[in-house]
Amino acid sequence: MRAIISVSDKSGVVDFARGLKELGIEIFSTGGTKKSLEAAGVKIHSISELTGFPEILDGRVKTLHPAVHGGILARRDLPQHLSQLSQHHIELIDIVVVNLYPFVETVTRAGVSLDEALENIDIGGPSMIRSAAKNFPSVLVVVDPGDYDAILQKLRQSNIDSGYRKRLAQKAFQHVALYDTAIAQYLNEEVLPEEMTIALEKARSLRYGENPHQKAAFYTEQNVRQKPDGLASLEQLGGPEISFNNLLDLDAALNVLADFSDPTIAIIKHNNSCGLASHSSDLAEAYRRALAGDPVAAFGGIVASNRTINLATAQEIDKTHFDAVIAPGYQKKALELLRRKESLRLVRIASYRASSSKSHLDFRRVRGGFLAQTPDILTKPELRPRAVTKRQPSEKELSDLLFAWKAVKSIKSNAIVIAKDQTLLGMGAGQPSRVVSVELALKKAGDRAKGIVLASDAFFPFADGPELAIKHGVTAIIQPGGSVRDKEVIKLANKYNVAMVFTGVRHFRH
Repeated sequence: MRAIISVSDKSGVVDFARGLKELGIEIFSTGGTKKSLEAAGVKIHSISELTGFPEILDGRVKTLHPAVHGGILARRDLPQHLSQLSQHHIELIDIVVVNLYPFVETVTRAGVSLDEALENIDIGGPSMIRSAAKNFPSVLVVVDPGDYDAILQKLRQSNIDSGYRKRLAQKAFQHVALYDTAIAQYLNEEVLPEEMTIALEKARSLRYGENPHQKAAFYTEQNVRQKPDGLASLEQLGGPEISFNNLLDLDAALNVLADFSDPTIAIIKHNNSCGLASHSSDLAEAYRRALAGDPVAAFGGIVASNRTINLATAQEIDKTHFDAVIAPGYQKKALELLRRKESLRLVRIASYRASSSKSHLDFRRVRGGFLAQTPDILTKPELRPRAVTKRQPSEKELSDLLFAWKAVKSIKSNAIVIAKDQTLLGMGAGQPSRVVSVELALKKAGDRAKGIVLASDAFFPFADGPELAIKHGVTAIIQPGGSVRDKEVIKLANKYNVAMVFTGVRHFRH
């Protein structure tokens, strides 16, 4: 038997090559791999001995030769193929061990030039992988160092069946597909190109999906145009296995926190904020205010913080049952305290900031395809909203309006938020009627609905929603504006001396 070994990732390759040699397999290799194996005392042949042709163009051409691809692609069950190999003095190649130039690692480094990126696009490697994978019934193709031990064991036992060969071939084609996707991403200059592929890598298997009868896994996205963020940097520090639904709520939590710079706590239930509060300096107080927003709904939810959890905050969290806590870090004593609850999942996240990169797309699965859009980012102009009523909002009202505006952005439409003192007091989410969302938010705020502000994720189509809110104690309103009945709504606000500001930007979240 003959093998070609040409790898960029050399982990485990020396022991693997030794194992092949012990089985009497003849090995051919290229420049860097050949040097590594020979330095370890493994006797091999150069590819040039196989092809009868030197490596040229600074190594750009070394394996692109009939002696390589003919030996790989020949079908062993076709006499005419074997006859042609004999005619051209080409011998069979039975094992191809290849992984590719570190393109992703190269182009994600700061300051990499186009020339350097192009030199790290592997050509011969993918060609050999594809040839071997196409002919997998006869040729073993190996792209993952994690498979070395299993393959050696099967070779020693002469126990490599067609099913195993097929799995290796599938892995090989997927390996090349991810590689090509990274190159296409790097070269792409369009926000929404005519064609694209999404590169995904399984991060963890999950017990089940939204319901126990559904299979599930969590995949992270590879995109050379952006650094890994969000749940891709998730690290679990305690508690039971994270579930599919936990991940959905954790993602919702990160979407909320991304827009807040002051110490902020969000309490998430079924992808919506049932508690949310900011405080200029006291994280524990932010938590207490967030919990007070809806302490009943908070039970069994997710607590999210944009600051390291300190002991005082952990002591407050410890008083209520939650499914998970997510934060950028935990003080040692805080972590020790929270770990006492075996049912509490503790998660550390490196980055919760939203990406503003145009290459970062929000994908939604629909039947028959995907919807893709650029991320919904708060713009600077909307954070300086325009007053449209006779009365300008006070400084405190404006502060609460901007808090409410950030909060309503991450709640399901039709979304209404009632807030006061940088605290969410009530919200209405996912209702077909905007006035019903107002009713729900006011009902949740209850007796606290005095001197409060209201945010609406889209314009009010009628004056009924604002009128209901004003009669329950709302003193200032923030909304996008843009309705044909804006004048009617503004007139109503002026009648009751309520301040109203327009942002000019809508934030639907379906």
